[in-house]
Amino acid sequence: MARKLSKKQQQLVDKIEQNCQMVREFMNDWLMFNQLVSAYVKPNANKAELENHFLKVKSKLARQHRVLKDHLGSDFQIDGNTMNIVSGATSLEAIHAQSEVSVKKLQNEWHRAFISINETLGSLEDKKARAMRGEKVALGITADQPMGGGMSPGMKKGMIVAVVVVVVLVVVFVLFGDAYMSAFQDLFG
Repeated sequence: MARKLSKKQQQLVDKIEQNCQMVREFMNDWLMFNQLVSAYVKPNANKAELENHFLKVKSKLARQHRVLKDHLGSDFQIDGNTMNIVSGATSLEAIHAQSEVSVKKLQNEWHRAFISINETLGSLEDKKARAMRGEKVALGITADQPMGGGMSPGMKKGMIVAVVVVVVLVVVFVLFGDAYMSAFQDLFG
């Protein structure tokens, strides 16, 4: 029997699924990038149409990459060279005008990035499965999230009050410390 998730747990599962879907879409576009590179050299290829589609896919990959980085935070494990591959591939014609060794290098770099995209997706899918079982999992820390999940509003308020009290006590002691010390000595001295 499946365990009923709390509203908060379900929101976490939904957020992880959203992240998985974004990575899947990125992976599909990454596959399309490679298919376009391969299709360009086939006989009877419509090179102008392929170039146009290639530029659209490159643009989409660049946008998705930035969004993924922001949304996934520390869960983002995609190879750092991925955008170098995209930006270095100025056009299909330019790719295939290079030496065979250079094209082979591009294909190897593409494959390494493809593996890292799959690893990121696998990690997220594992987190989702664990969250669906009710296990406690943490989403990757992003720029708009405090480290450690942050403090509750009540804890923040209590911390501010404590700091203010300590500051007031220090100021009072600095300004009136001698008077209090002499009164204390007179009382017990």
